[in-house]
Order: sequence, then structure tokens, then C-alpha cells
Amino acid sequence: MCGIVGYSGSFAETLIPAMLDKIRHRGPDDSGVFIAQNSKIGLGHVRLSIIDLSADGHQPMTNENGSIKLVFNGEIYNYLELREQLEKAGHRFFSKTDSEVLIHGYEEYGTKLLSKLNGIFAFAIYDADRQRIFIAKDQLGVKPLYYAKTDDGILFASEFKALTACEKLGNQLNYECVNQHMAYVWSPSPLTMLKNVRKLGPGEAMIISDGKIELQWKWYQLPYNGNYSTKNADALAKELAEKLELAVKRQLMADVPLGAFLSGGLDSSAIVAMMRKLQPDKPIKCYSIGFDEAKTMDDGPKDLPYAEKVAKHLNVDLTTIVVSPDDLIKRIEELIYCLDEPLADPAPINAMFIAERARRDGIKVLMSGAGGDDIFSGYRRHLALRTEGCWSWLPLTARKGLKRFVANHADSRNPWLRRLKKLFGNADLSGEDRIAAYYQWSSDETRERLFASDKKAEAFARPTSSYLLEALKAISPQTEPIDKMLFLDSAFFLPDHNLNYTDKTCMKYGVEARVPLLDVDLVKFAAQIPTKYKQTFTCGKYIFKKAMEPYLPHDVIYRPKTGFGAPLRQWVLNDLKDYISQQLSADSLAKTGIFDYAAVKQLIEDNQQGRVDGSFTIFSVLCVQLWCKQFL
Repeated sequence: MCGIVGYSGSFAETLIPAMLDKIRHRGPDDSGVFIAQNSKIGLGHVRLSIIDLSADGHQPMTNENGSIKLVFNGEIYNYLELREQLEKAGHRFFSKTDSEVLIHGYEEYGTKLLSKLNGIFAFAIYDADRQRIFIAKDQLGVKPLYYAKTDDGILFASEFKALTACEKLGNQLNYECVNQHMAYVWSPSPLTMLKNVRKLGPGEAMIISDGKIELQWKWYQLPYNGNYSTKNADALAKELAEKLELAVKRQLMADVPLGAFLSGGLDSSAIVAMMRKLQPDKPIKCYSIGFDEAKTMDDGPKDLPYAEKVAKHLNVDLTTIVVSPDDLIKRIEELIYCLDEPLADPAPINAMFIAERARRDGIKVLMSGAGGDDIFSGYRRHLALRTEGCWSWLPLTARKGLKRFVANHADSRNPWLRRLKKLFGNADLSGEDRIAAYYQWSSDETRERLFASDKKAEAFARPTSSYLLEALKAISPQTEPIDKMLFLDSAFFLPDHNLNYTDKTCMKYGVEARVPLLDVDLVKFAAQIPTKYKQTFTCGKYIFKKAMEPYLPHDVIYRPKTGFGAPLRQWVLNDLKDYISQQLSADSLAKTGIFDYAAVKQLIEDNQQGRVDGSFTIFSVLCVQLWCKQFL
């Protein structure tokens, strides 16, 4: 797990070291630079040593004759099998790293190497014979990669901030991306906050030559193809547990100490349970978050008591980090800079504090439960979609009336009434339009009022849901609605939000986060599970819960859902009130010119009075403003 940077074009040779300085935190153990003789190619690498800690793992790594150079961020979990195949084909290895498998694999298979990889990765291979750079990102988009087109050529890096080392990057704000962040609290790939910077999407690759993108393609498609297993629930649950155990076994591979997130939810608890099964006598260090001033997580019970119960059940060492609103105020600007993007979700602060403590404890790898909700159906929007059959048959006029009724009567302070408003807020839409709309935290009308008048047209140049709806064209229209939503979760919500903040906050402290639930074989298996075993009318992740019954306490498995976040609504109304007022003052908003002060002020007042549920929208405005302060 490391950080990579590079360019193709006419750039100063000093650019690569300057870019590396921006992401030195990702690789505190080693660094390296390669500049081609004609100076038209540059590569840089900072290393976090996880496998083969010796100097043999130094990057940029080269083949025997120097014609290939590699910079690589991530882990290849099946590298030992691939190494054995390559050795039989005549390749000779000088290190014990998984990195070297990519070099020999490229020599043997070219770009078709990608289909053979099981891991998390973003890498760049410079092929001197072909005078090109081959760049690729893993199937689920676990590892980030940004790229920029400039007048001097192409730049790429593990983190957005590294690109800002180039003076010619430009600073044209992308108001469409601002709108997407306001709508979702994240923005879909390839959008970033600057017009000429893009995110490479999950399972994408590109060829760069002579300072231009020669070819860009999608090499991996999420396996939602309408092919479902005919096995019964018991058989599927047993197989699921076996595949999860195998995934965890693969990802326990490391030459450094490992720990784990343990929120008390099913996903992280399942990962720790498998770690304990595979390592029955080994001490396991786990980390959780507590909020001592909050009775609930806005809409659900506290996580910590469940985490403590799991820790006791599995005999693991649990460290609890207590997070307060003051912690968020003190470090939110630091957090926004770390994330590269204005993600308006308090969950990243939790991950950042856990990674900080883990590194202090000597832990360099943390196992995460990210992905369970996204492949097995665990979010409330999945339940809402499943219950649509009770009312979606109504004629359009009736559905419009239903939407108006809940809009006028749902109390934003009451969680159940708030969810009712969310459920019927898009009742006037149909099919895929309604599926995509479930992801939005606010309406187009609400957000449009917040933008300054001269920014509205650009912010809403395309319909907000267009990126999600366009992506759905990649799968069969006959795909069941739940699987369409799971497809969108895996295509956008995971890589652009959950995985993005998990990687950035952990790597800020030189800690690698691994996600066994997103093992590519497990993802393929999950896509073939009939939706009736994922989301029942009352139970999300049904098949996953059934699979974990032999390993975890029943009340942990079947507990109410709580997100890995913080009581943001309470904080916005109370503890963060003065900070928000200061940061979103008329003078502050005038400096960026993005938002209309009167409209923002009215939203804050309406939220305080309980007329609207505007906390996440207000927090989005705050995060956008802080991003501009950090990067512009």
C-alpha cells in the first residue's frame, strides 16, 4: 500500500518530487523517482512496506533489461499463484513482493493481465519499447487514482492534492460537481471539483502516450447479469461463509501487524469472527468509536455496546475512541484536505481517529467491513425499494398526491416520519428514475435555491441523476430493482464515498485498509444470490445474517441498523451551530461566490425550527466552502 504519481508530456523534472511531497504520508518507509532520458516520462512512488519489507521492494521497480518500470499502490492477493504460473513460463523473480508479479505478468500477458488479478490496486507501467504508460485500477475501485489533462500533457496521482503541485493545473471550479456533492454528499466518477481533473473509475484502464490519452476502457463490469443460483437459503448461507473465510484468509497476508475496525455492526463483526476462526490463538487488536453524549445515532441505537459484546464473544482486544463535536470542529479542515473532496459525512472523522490510534499502536493494516451493505442489501433505501410493491401500482395522480401529503405533514424531527417523507418523496417518479433518486439527500429545488444566481445554470447543466442512469445501461433492463440499486451502490457509492474516505483517512497515517467483503470472487457470488435472500420485506442482508449465525451472537446479527457515522443532526442543531454560522457568514460565502447567503441562512433557520431536515445539506455547504479554502 503506497502512493504513486506520474506524467507523460513536457513537465519539469522537479515536478515528480514535488508531487510526492504532497502524499508522503502514504509511504513513510521509502520513496523513488524515475525520469526517462528524454524527460517526457516521469514516475514517482512512496512506499508503505507490507509484504517483503526488504529493499527489494523499492519502486519504481524494473524488469531485467530496464524496459519496464512499475509504480504500484495496493495488494495482489493471488500473487503467489500468479508467480508460480509465471515461473513455469520461464520468468525469474528477484524479490518476494506482489509488485514484481505485475511486471512479469505484463511481459507475459500485456493488458490482459488485469483479468487475472484478485486484489486492490492502482498502478502505472511504463513500457519503454512502446513508449507508453499503462494505467489501471482494481475492479471495485478500492484504490483511488486521479488524472488531469493540461496543456503540457497528462498527470496522474493517488491523491488529488498531488496534482496541485503542478502550477499549470488550473483552478476552474466544477459547479456540476458541487451540485452532485450537495445531492449525494459525494460525487460520481469521473467528476472532481476541478474541471480538468478526473477520477479513474472502478475497473477502468488507460494508455497514455506522448502526453495524451491514447485509449481508455472499462476492463471489468460488475457481475449483475440476471443469472441467479438455484440453491436454497441454507446451501447459499454455508457457501457464503466459506467464501468469506477464504477472502479473509487471502487478506491476512502481511509481514506487519494487523488489526480491525469493529463497529458492532454485522459487517465488521463478521470479518473479525473470521479472523478469530483463522487465528484462534493470536491476539487481535480492534477499534471502535463511541459518542458518550448521544443516546442514539440520529436514527438508531449506539454501536458501542454491540462492539463490546462482539469483542467479548470473540476474545479480542477492543480500543474505544470517543469522538465529540469539538473534535470535528478542531480537525474538520484537516479532514477535508485529507479527503481531497468535500464529502459531507461525519463517518470519515471516525476512520481518521481509528487509523491515527492504530498506527500509534504499531498496526499498519486494518481489516474493514466495508461493502457488506452494498453487495448483500443492507441500507434503508433497499428496504424502501422492496416495500414499493405496496403502493407503486397507484396511478400517477395518486402518487403525486401521496408525495404532497407527506411533504406537508412529515415532521423532520421524528425519524419515522422523516423516513416516510424520504420513502414517498419521489413517488411521482417511475422505474430507474425513482431508484436513482433514492440516493439524493435533497431535492433539485432545494439545492437550486442555494446556488448563487450566476452559478445555477452550470451547476444544473445536466440532470442530477444522469450519471447514475447512464451507468444502469450497462446491465440488463430486466435486472431486478434491488440488484439495480446494488449495482449503483457498487459502481458509485462504494468507490466515490465509502472506499474513498476509508483509503484517504487510513493512509494519512500510513495504515492500509483491506476490505475482504469486496473480494472479487465474493462479489461475483453475491451477485448470483436471488434478491429474495438479500432483502426480505422486513430483513436486510438476510442471507449474510443467516451465514453468520454460527459465529456471532443472535442479537448482534439481528440488531437494528446504525450507520458508521455520528449524530450529525444533533451536532448541526446544537454543538456546531456557532461554527457553521461563522463559516457560512455573508463574507465567507461571498469569497467563493458559489452560494446565495440569504438562501443558506433561510435553510439553517428552517432546519433549526424543524420545518425541514436540512442538516446534511447544511453540512454539504460547509464542506464545499472548506474545500475551497483548502484547495483554492
